[in-house]
Amino acid sequence: MNKLLVLSILSLAATAPLALAQGTGRLTYADTSKPIQWQGRLPSMSWAPDGVHLRLEGGRLLDPRSGESSAAAAAAGGDDDDATPRKGVLVHEGDLWLDEVAGGGGRGRGGRGMRGQQSGPSKAAVKLTTDGAGIGEKELAQLAPGERFASFVRGNDLYVVATADQALWRVTSDGGDERFHGKLDWVYQEEVYGRGDFRAHWWSPDGQRCAFLSLDEAPVREFTIVDHVPDGFLERERSVVTEVANYPKVGDPNPFARLSIADCASKQVVAVDLSMFPKDLLVMRVDWTPDGSTLLATISDRIQTWAELGAIDPATGKLTRWIREDSSTWVNRPESPIWLADGSFLWLSERTGYQHVYHYAKGGKLLGAVTSGEWQVRNIVRVDEAGKVLWFEGTKDGATGRHLYRVGFDGSGLVCVTPGVGTHSFELDPAGALVLDRWSAMDQRPIARVTDGETGEVVRVLGEADEGDGPKHAFSPRQRVTIPARDGYELDACVMLPIGWQEGGKYPVFLPTYSGPDAPTVRDSWSHSTYHQFLCQQGFVVLQVNVRSASGRGQKHTGTCYKQLGVQELEDLEDAVDHVCGKFGGDPTRVAISGWSFGGFITAYALTHSDKFALGLAGAGVHDWRLYDTIYTERYMRTPQENGKGYDETSVIKAAKNLHGHLVLLHGTMDDNVHMQNTMQLIWELQKAGVQDFELMVYPRSRHGLAREVGAHSREFQWIRLQKLLD
Repeated sequence: MNKLLVLSILSLAATAPLALAQGTGRLTYADTSKPIQWQGRLPSMSWAPDGVHLRLEGGRLLDPRSGESSAAAAAAGGDDDDATPRKGVLVHEGDLWLDEVAGGGGRGRGGRGMRGQQSGPSKAAVKLTTDGAGIGEKELAQLAPGERFASFVRGNDLYVVATADQALWRVTSDGGDERFHGKLDWVYQEEVYGRGDFRAHWWSPDGQRCAFLSLDEAPVREFTIVDHVPDGFLERERSVVTEVANYPKVGDPNPFARLSIADCASKQVVAVDLSMFPKDLLVMRVDWTPDGSTLLATISDRIQTWAELGAIDPATGKLTRWIREDSSTWVNRPESPIWLADGSFLWLSERTGYQHVYHYAKGGKLLGAVTSGEWQVRNIVRVDEAGKVLWFEGTKDGATGRHLYRVGFDGSGLVCVTPGVGTHSFELDPAGALVLDRWSAMDQRPIARVTDGETGEVVRVLGEADEGDGPKHAFSPRQRVTIPARDGYELDACVMLPIGWQEGGKYPVFLPTYSGPDAPTVRDSWSHSTYHQFLCQQGFVVLQVNVRSASGRGQKHTGTCYKQLGVQELEDLEDAVDHVCGKFGGDPTRVAISGWSFGGFITAYALTHSDKFALGLAGAGVHDWRLYDTIYTERYMRTPQENGKGYDETSVIKAAKNLHGHLVLLHGTMDDNVHMQNTMQLIWELQKAGVQDFELMVYPRSRHGLAREVGAHSREFQWIRLQKLLD
């Protein structure tokens, strides 16, 4: 009875070979904006706090080995740790407050900050400052471990306040428009630490020291963004509003970086000695060892051909080199060390062309490689020090899916614990004995099951999602395809055929792509786009392909784009188009390519460097890499001074006169990432060359992502152009 009850709770069909119920309903363009579900829902489930049961919806617990469920056991499961109130800091009406927030208030490495999760402080909150916002807004506030200090940035200066007596320490005093302390500038947050993450100060685990980055912006050139439709336009404001920001374009000066350590006990600031590195170094990552005795910094040269992990004595600022990573192309930003109880650590490196796990002693002595082979480890999921094993996500069984593996510290016993081609979303139980595996593939609807954490053997199938709204509509499945490139390289691809497809027919082809370095488009999962289904019903073949530099297979493959962004990628796209036209009835005279950002670049590049595309929908593209920022572009292209030929050969602007097909350009006028300058310069060259077969749609008030108000307009605008290939 309990087993039957579990199946009833899950409301899932028994696992069976995939059989698609084909409907006849046709989608309209308006349907593409509706929430059509192409699969049923898998109910939420997770490991209960007891580490033995699965907690199901409704609070019931399931023993995955026996299949028995229990309502009474649910009460013993305990509450979520995330619901426990923890201290954090927030800024309210200009002042800093210490307060409690459920779930830790957005805790992050090195401290806790509450980024607006609540509207104001509680009655129990402690007010840490009393000067309001009159002398500058407080930002990037965080609470130090131990809760004795909190930090924030104001006017680009770093401040520390004691929580016991609210004593305020102004750590730096020369912050301003040209110097940032404890806060990142645009290029560092965009290209190094992560879009939207401007924090550049890191507390030690004992909460006594705060490391911080300082950026000298004086050498960085400014760029101006113009808002032609400001608030109150026509009625109140009849002029434009400008934004001026520091934006280093390739070959121009970067901000100069310094690293320092603020000691809260002595109120002294210790400068880290980086004199052994070039002046235009990049500080790629900052960490502390678990005991807080050592600061770690990952330093790179400007064009990122090497990266070094250094250990810093916080009392003196002296740096000792531990690990150096070199590459014939570029070194991606290394991950933080994963520390073990004996003081050694695990380190991810791409030194062989594939990212693998290495075991190091403290001080940088290599103890051995944990994994190896012509595949890569994407990330380490869990480490069992007592058992000397670890689990990791890797690509040994294919790069388009997602798999969990188990291996011993000595590299023995490697096994995939999530069997089956496709994408696995996995959750280990606390002991690492069982895996809650949610699995899907292009030909497999989502399924929930439990596998053995050591062998990968399927312990229990919990059920499979149904087809959702799919049976109501004529449906085109995603087909897993391998396409041979001209040199024999095998490209991962996905093809969807028109409804009613017939052998010998000729159909227009739609190729949406991004194709940026290590950014795959094709993922082997049950994931369906209503827009793509609509296009198949209209008669399109929909093609998606991972070019080799975006294959996700490892740096050896990604590096094929080095110093020539777009060149190899276009050849792979051309070969994919030829394959679809030869094998699936694609019409070589009616091929459309579409993309945004890097995809906008590759789209415009394709139309100016190939004759295989009848239509290109290019959104916010970098039309000459000399117009983009230093850290991203120089990683792949080096500087224009070093690689002028490469910049010329990858330029859309310089090849404007060679346009083939019809090019549609779209851009937000306030794009502060890929400046509209790219599109304006391309248009100028098209006009000078007398080229007429292009058009432009600009979006005021839109940045790199379009404003919410105009998203629907952009989608319909592109569809109107695309449907001309159906004529």
